[in-house]
Amino acid sequence: MKKLLVGCVAVVTFAFAESNIAFSESNITCAKNYTCGDRISDMQRMGQAMQDMQSGFFYNNFDIVKAGAEDLKKTIVEVSPIKEEVENTDVYEIWLANNTAMKKRIQRRIVQYSEDIISRFGDGDVIQAIQVYNKITLECMKCHVGLRKW
Repeated sequence: MKKLLVGCVAVVTFAFAESNIAFSESNITCAKNYTCGDRISDMQRMGQAMQDMQSGFFYNNFDIVKAGAEDLKKTIVEVSPIKEEVENTDVYEIWLANNTAMKKRIQRRIVQYSEDIISRFGDGDVIQAIQVYNKITLECMKCHVGLRKW
C-alpha cells in the first residue's frame, strides 16, 4: 500500500514538474533572451521613472509627471523571468518561483495606476495623484518582498 501511494505521488510530482517546464517554455518565449542584466536595467529605468514622477510633483510640472508615468508603463510590461529561471529544471525551485499570476497582477495595477496619475494630475488633483503614486510604491514592494525575497 505504501509503495502504491509513494508511486502515485512520484508520478504526480513528475507530471506536475513536466507541465510547469512546458508551461514556462511555451508561454515565456520572450524571456529566452531576457538576462539578469536586462532585468537590472529595467529596474533602474523604473526607479528613474518613479524619481521623475516625484520631481514632477515637487515642481508641479505635468510634463515631467507624464513622462515618468509613461516610461514606467512602458518598462513594467517588459519585465519577465530571466533565462536562468525559465530554463531551471528543479521542481522545488520552479514551484517557489511560479508566481506568474501575482507578477501579471502587479504589472496590470502599475500600468493602471500610472494612467490614474496622468489623469488625476492633469485634472489638477495633485493630492489624489500622490496617493496613487504611493500605491505604485506599495506594488513595487509587494514584488520585491514577495517574489524577490527581500
